[in-house]
Amino acid sequence: MRAWYKAPTWLWLLAPLSALFALVSGLRRWLFRRGFKAVYRAPVPVIVVGNLTVGGNGKTPLVVWLVEWLRGQGYRPGVISRGYGGKAERYPLVLDKTTSAAEAGDEPVLVHRRTGCPVVVGPNRGEAAARLVALGVDIIVSDDGLQHYALARDIELVVVDGKRRFGNGHLLPMGPLREGLWRLGRVSAVINNGGPARAGEFLMQLAPGPLRPLAGARPPAPGERVHALAGIGHPPRFFATLEQLGFVLDRRQALADHKKVTPEQLAALASAPLLVTEKDAVKWPGGHDNAWYLPVDARLPPEFEQMLLTRLKEQDHGD
Repeated sequence: MRAWYKAPTWLWLLAPLSALFALVSGLRRWLFRRGFKAVYRAPVPVIVVGNLTVGGNGKTPLVVWLVEWLRGQGYRPGVISRGYGGKAERYPLVLDKTTSAAEAGDEPVLVHRRTGCPVVVGPNRGEAAARLVALGVDIIVSDDGLQHYALARDIELVVVDGKRRFGNGHLLPMGPLREGLWRLGRVSAVINNGGPARAGEFLMQLAPGPLRPLAGARPPAPGERVHALAGIGHPPRFFATLEQLGFVLDRRQALADHKKVTPEQLAALASAPLLVTEKDAVKWPGGHDNAWYLPVDARLPPEFEQMLLTRLKEQDHGD
């Protein structure tokens, strides 16, 4: 909701609803903390990658980075997700090469295709985590789920959009926050996507890779005129990346996060090569004869890796 990041005065009309949201969410946290609501603790470490705000902040590239980094440390990681945007016949759903974004959601399919690691989706993250353990993983990465207190966690990582940050700083529906900013003081680390990073935050940068084909024989080169499409949390970030790479954007088509492009929208973008995000590529419907997607890879500082190593060693000693 754009108003959250512009702070018009009419948003104060929603203040009573935000107060009610704070009361209900606070009561819910208290019930979990006091043991009145059940919490599932997996027999392996759990890393939650989440955010405080509604909408995408760049969690998926961090999840991919974590999977690959954990493998490099000798772990057998797996990923759990709510699978937002997907609808399966039964849960928990274990992804395979044939699983579609319509079944599992676009982000889990992207993670599975990029990493090949076990991925399980389902509304009950405890059940999904147990299924992963049965598959032989020895560490779990939860894509989102910071506020899913029914699943115990050992490490919490919060991703912050470096440009938008926390909008007006208010709770839903007056602002974009799912929890108050006090929550940042209780997580293991705050990762700033794109910067500028503030004191105590780890800067994450997204490095674009070479264009990959959805349709077409020759990828457009920097300097050429193209159309761009993005169905992510903050489409302007993708458009700015393309311009930094030297592409001339004739048209920009921004979709809501997780939304699939319609045939009518594609028809309006048919007059030039089309560049899309990797997240849009996993739910690509076809219908454009010159379309390419831009993969991105997260880059994290050595200090972040050292923090993770320290926290993981603490978990090992705890066992």
